[in-house]
Amino acid sequence: MKKNTLLAPTQTGLCSLLAPVENVAHGIVSRAVLTTPALRLTLFHFAAGQELSEHTSTARALVQVLSGTCQFTVGPTVHTLKPGDLLHLPPGAPHALSAPEAFSMLLTQVTEPAV
Repeated sequence: MKKNTLLAPTQTGLCSLLAPVENVAHGIVSRAVLTTPALRLTLFHFAAGQELSEHTSTARALVQVLSGTCQFTVGPTVHTLKPGDLLHLPPGAPHALSAPEAFSMLLTQVTEPAV
């Protein structure tokens, strides 16, 4: 049986976020790391030249850069992110991404309880 995520939500686990990725030469590869009803971690690998058009999310998001650099646009502001940077996006923030070089990031999305 194939696992849907790299880590099981009910067990202690370990995975490498820096392991090499195949088939990313001309696109974007994503892999679910951990998924629960309130938390979602996704590993993304972008080939040079890839982009994500502007969009929003209802979840709170944290973008952690693992390798390479990208141009991350939040509203009218463009941020150049590099390894070690952490970007916070509140729910509903319009954002887009451009990868001028090969780039990897960990996206953490938190769905907050309804008030």
